[in-house]
Formats: sequence, structure tokens, C-alpha cells
Amino acid sequence: FFFSPPTMSSSSSKDEDSRSSAQSIAPFYDEQHIKYISGLADKLDAPGSYEGAMTDHLRMSGIYWSLGALSVLRPWSEVDALMFVSQAGEQRKSIVDWIFDCWDESTGSFGGNVGHDGHVLYTLSALQILAMASSLDDERLQKESIAKFVIGLQQPDGSFAGDEWGEIDTRFSYCSLSIMSILNMLDRLDVPKAATYVASCRNLDGGFGCVVGAESHAGQVFCCVGALSIAK
Repeated sequence: FFFSPPTMSSSSSKDEDSRSSAQSIAPFYDEQHIKYISGLADKLDAPGSYEGAMTDHLRMSGIYWSLGALSVLRPWSEVDALMFVSQAGEQRKSIVDWIFDCWDESTGSFGGNVGHDGHVLYTLSALQILAMASSLDDERLQKESIAKFVIGLQQPDGSFAGDEWGEIDTRFSYCSLSIMSILNMLDRLDVPKAATYVASCRNLDGGFGCVVGAESHAGQVFCCVGALSIAK
């Protein structure tokens, strides 16, 4: 079913134009979306899965995106039961338990998958999932360790690295501010300096880049506007 381009109409045929526009809207196949998302785990975990190998490093964020999409389509109680978020299934542990399997004790953060190094990107995704599952008070969550991890990533100019290896990106500014906001520890960061750095990444075209002087990108615009909103 294809979208039809809008047609020109005179002022005397507004009703016909409205009916035509309504008929041109493609149907939304929500059941197919739910089937696709809920079946991803089995597909990605299948032996020899190319998609599974290519996305292994970002499984944590992939689960967050999946749960977020499903939450738009169904009540959380249905999403929780369908995806085994809080309770384990017969052959699959709960997502909440899996999240804590991804804890990187050496850095005090979460990795993108079990056994992976901790990173600010996946730490945010882990906390977002736990928040959705009303599990931020889980006794396994080491909030102080996470706070120390994030605080240690802020640079003298206000920017943030993503992990111990030092890559700088405004995505990490957004993630760091989001993490500390979720933990109610935002005041432990130098928020004004963080906001000043993000603002310095704004370009003449109105967009934002990943660092000062980098080309604008819609993803960076989202992250930078989000970071500034949290920092206000």
C-alpha cells in the first residue's frame, strides 16, 4: 500500500479533498510490528546469525529501543509479559536480570552485552530499561559506582568521554546528563560547563555536531537539545 501524493483542489471541494486524503493514508500494521520486535531475540540469538553478530555490541540499546517501540503500541503490562522484562520465561531469563549480567565491575557501568566493557551509551540504556520496569530501586543497582563513572568522564572543557578510551562526542554529554538526572545526582556534575560545551557545538546552519566544528547531524541535534533541556 503506497502513499498517494496530495492532490490540488478548489475551495469548493474541501470535503472531497478531505475524503481523498483520508483514503490515501496507508494502514498501520501494528500486529506485524509487534511480531517483528518480539521475535528479534530468537532471530539474533540463532546460531550463525549475521544480524546477531553485527549487533552483539549494542544489544542493550537494542532492547531499550524495542521496549520503547512496543510501549507506544501496547500497555506496559502487556509489554512486560510479552518480552519477559520483569519475569523470566521457561527458556529465557528476565531482561532485568540480563541487564545486571552486563554490569562491568571494573568501571562501575554497564556494557552493551554480557562480558563487554562498560560505556556511557549502554549505561543510559540500562537505566532507561530499569526505569521502564520500575526497577531503579533494585538492590543490585550500584548507583554510587555509576555516578563516579560518569563524573570521571567529564573533561575540563565540559565535554564527556564515552569510556576510559577518551572519545568525545555530544551524544555522551546527553547520556551523562541523562544518567545523572535519572539517578537524581545531576548536581554532582559541572552542569553549566557541560551546557556551555554543548552550545559551542552549534553550527551556522542551526544544527549541532559531535564536537566543536563538526558537521551538523540530526542525531546530534536531538542529543544536544536534550542535553541543554536537562541542563536548564
